[in-house]
Amino acid sequence: MKAFLLAAGHGTRLRPLTDRTPKCLLPIRGQPVLEIWLELCCSLGIEEVLVNIHSHAEQVRMFLARRQGPPKVRVVEESFLLGSAGTLMANRTWVQGESSFWVFYADVLTNMNFKPMLEMHQQREPVATLGIYKVRDPSRCGVVELSADGTVNRFVEKPANPPSNLAFAGVLVGTSKLLETIPDGKPADIGFDVLPRLTGHMLGYAIEEYLVDIGTLENYADAQNTWPGLQGGL
Repeated sequence: MKAFLLAAGHGTRLRPLTDRTPKCLLPIRGQPVLEIWLELCCSLGIEEVLVNIHSHAEQVRMFLARRQGPPKVRVVEESFLLGSAGTLMANRTWVQGESSFWVFYADVLTNMNFKPMLEMHQQREPVATLGIYKVRDPSRCGVVELSADGTVNRFVEKPANPPSNLAFAGVLVGTSKLLETIPDGKPADIGFDVLPRLTGHMLGYAIEEYLVDIGTLENYADAQNTWPGLQGGL
């Protein structure tokens, strides 16, 4: 199985930390976030990971060149940002023939056990399965409404009046049908341009383990004090 690891953002909300360091190489208790994600992928049995890069791209290339061991990493540098969905579209042939694939946002820090989520996806075969979690301020997130059987019956990105406190966690299992929903010819975002089109055809998987979006200075600082490490979730 393969995984997209989306790591090309500027990290604007993390400045000045990202003025000289790419967001994906910021350390959590001394370990770069990118390394944490690659360890998670290895534990899940993912054989190949595609990492997209943009800001401070050479630093990421050097880091990956020094790294040894699985999984195999394919680096794709974007001269201009394609958006989260645009990256999937531009590299769709990489997952051609795969029954499903993972999509991970690299600015999410988690030690979750991914295997039950994958098993649910494989058993019920939706277009996509979204990792979801409860948040305090859903107006800043992609918000999900679930039916009793776990089907996503509504998805709204950063709504003024959130319909729930369940948010997309930046972790999903996708299929070729998800790729078919991505608009052509322009940068596209998974939350704004793709997931709202797939309501009724996606499942939500509740993440109970540690998960923090470290894309802000406040959350990044909090993660340094609260991160329990990988072993708690693997």
